[in-house]
Amino acid sequence: MVMESSEEDDEYVAHEWITPQSSVSAAYQSHTEKGIRKLCSELLELKDAVENLCGNMQSKYLAFLRLHEEVVEVEHELINLQKHVSAQGILVQDLIRGVSRELETWKKLDPDCTKPDPVCLELTELLAKTTTDPKPSFLETLDGFIVEHRVEEALNLLETEEKENVQAAELLKRKETLEDQLVTIAQQSSLSIFELKKALSGLIKLDKPVLAHQLLLKAYGSKLQKRVESFIPSCSVYQETYPATLSQLVFSTISNAAKDSVSLFGDASSYTNRVVQWAEYEIETFVRLVKENSPLLETASALRSASVCIQASLSHCAILEKQQKVLKFSKVVLVLLTPYMEEILDLNFRRARRRVVEMGREGDPEVMLTSSAKVFMSVIKDNLDQLTPMAISHFGGIVLNKILQLFDRYVDILIKALPNTEDDSLVDSKEHLNFRAETDSQQLALIGAAYSVSDELLPVAVSQFFNLQSEKEGPGGGVNLEYKDWKRHLGHSLDRLRDHFCRQYVLNFVYSREGEARLDARMYLQGKGDDLFWDPEALPSYPFQALFGRLQQLASVAGDVLLGKEKVQKILLSRLTETVVMWLSDEQEFWEVFENDTVQLQPSGLQQLILDMRFIVEIAVCGRYSTRTIHQLVSAIIMHAIRAFSAKGIDPQSALPEDEWFVDTAKAAISKLVQGTSGSDMSDEHDEHIILHDDDDEDEDEESDSEESTDSIPSLDESSCDSFASAVAGEIESRVYFTDPDESDQQP
Repeated sequence: MVMESSEEDDEYVAHEWITPQSSVSAAYQSHTEKGIRKLCSELLELKDAVENLCGNMQSKYLAFLRLHEEVVEVEHELINLQKHVSAQGILVQDLIRGVSRELETWKKLDPDCTKPDPVCLELTELLAKTTTDPKPSFLETLDGFIVEHRVEEALNLLETEEKENVQAAELLKRKETLEDQLVTIAQQSSLSIFELKKALSGLIKLDKPVLAHQLLLKAYGSKLQKRVESFIPSCSVYQETYPATLSQLVFSTISNAAKDSVSLFGDASSYTNRVVQWAEYEIETFVRLVKENSPLLETASALRSASVCIQASLSHCAILEKQQKVLKFSKVVLVLLTPYMEEILDLNFRRARRRVVEMGREGDPEVMLTSSAKVFMSVIKDNLDQLTPMAISHFGGIVLNKILQLFDRYVDILIKALPNTEDDSLVDSKEHLNFRAETDSQQLALIGAAYSVSDELLPVAVSQFFNLQSEKEGPGGGVNLEYKDWKRHLGHSLDRLRDHFCRQYVLNFVYSREGEARLDARMYLQGKGDDLFWDPEALPSYPFQALFGRLQQLASVAGDVLLGKEKVQKILLSRLTETVVMWLSDEQEFWEVFENDTVQLQPSGLQQLILDMRFIVEIAVCGRYSTRTIHQLVSAIIMHAIRAFSAKGIDPQSALPEDEWFVDTAKAAISKLVQGTSGSDMSDEHDEHIILHDDDDEDEDEESDSEESTDSIPSLDESSCDSFASAVAGEIESRVYFTDPDESDQQP
């Protein structure tokens, strides 16, 4: 586009492909001015049209007012004319009576007159007809009342005359007219309840109770609809509380309609059933309106709104039932709202699950290690805070189950954050985590967070669920899950986390070591052939010495990371010990070494294996995290070893020393390891953190599972270990027999 440049642009070189700004402004300014002028012209035309319309409306309204005044004047004139006609009729009747009396007087004065006078005869018949038939006068009066819309007076007159057996056929048309007038009155939208009840009472007097009852319910329904329609625009403003207002409108209307039904028609079942049917229809409409005006179902506002709806509706239902026993609508409300509430709960907990997954996927170590429990509980409370007591009472079971599912997902995230995860199906591939807990302190921090949620935070958060249940005679509304069962489900999720940690920890310990420190069955084949009984320096195998050091190292870290969670520390240490023994018991390659026909077994190998097992037991007993499982597994391993060595010709009765020797040797080994005099690969910096216990009441702890103990785990010196070992020696001896465990179980 080629444009001529302005004088101001003369100093610049002109280019065909450049459009001067002045030309652009002129062109667009022209178009803009034309558009504005056209718009102003249209607005002026619209203004003139509006003014003409307003003027026409005003003139028509004034004409309507004049017409209305004229109609009122005509009605007054008709009423006055009716009164005048009635007065004239009375005068005519008086005149006829006066003439009749005069005729009677003349007749008495002239007894000789035998031929009747036609005029006198006609007057006599007219008088007789007027004086003997009162119905024309009654009908005229009734018609006057009907014309004047004096409904109440017309009804009273009808009631009085019907008692005097006036023929119903003569009143049928007038009754229909009166009925139409009452129906018209009852259907007026602006009619007050008092005037409505007067009109309905009139219909009842006309023997139209069914019609009157229909008009009663219709009137209340119409009034309710108008009130609801006027409130609906406010629902978007009060998103969380609008159901309470709607519930108040609906159920108060039902209550008033039921009361008026009883006062006008009694408590007959036919009328009560109609009220119930009408109320159920209005409740269905109410629920539909709640759904239509709900916020997004996956938001907390929608959950709050639904909970408020349940709370308000069921509270009003309880009030109605106290008012009249047949007005039972609680089940109707629950049937209508349950699918809606369940859908909202499902969507909100899906949203909560996404937030939990995002917490792990973000890969922020600081969040995972220090705040994962807080983040998880904030997600839970975001939903729980929206629930009302009634919602908890009827949907608490669903909520508790969804919390269990969410906690299970949280545990999956923590498992995924641990190293050496073997099962990738725990978390979806799209939920890949960027963060990995590599050190012992990081891993223990994750486990401690899970235990804090399970044992402390969640029980407090859901306590109201079970408090509401205990206040009732039996399990109520949806909270049909016992607290101990719910806690057991939480425990199962924690077991998965704990077992995964212990399994990967033990596998890493077993397979990451080389040389003498590697846990291998061949180390029991390398003995010199002499009995360990004669060796004053007998010690457990190097792998078990290393295991002792690893347990102490882990206990030291746990004491810092899990400060105040002594129970969790004991659970982890006991489960780690159980996992080691369980691995030995189940590892087929380990036992195949002894069963090899080419292998030469020595008594010292059996003695060393049993000493290692007794050493494991003593570690757990002295640390006060011994469990039945450890003792049972150790007994089973010892019996397995005895059978394996016996099959190679070694007599256990002659090859094995007394039980006390194994106990004393294991205790002595612990003391040496505590003093740092062994050849193990324990780190010197952890020697002072031995976690053995010095109490003399270990007998009770040894008989119970580690989960039942909450005592602290103090450090141990050599004297305390000796003191403790002597106290429990008898118990240990009674537990581990070098016989078949099946036979030992049968002993009393």
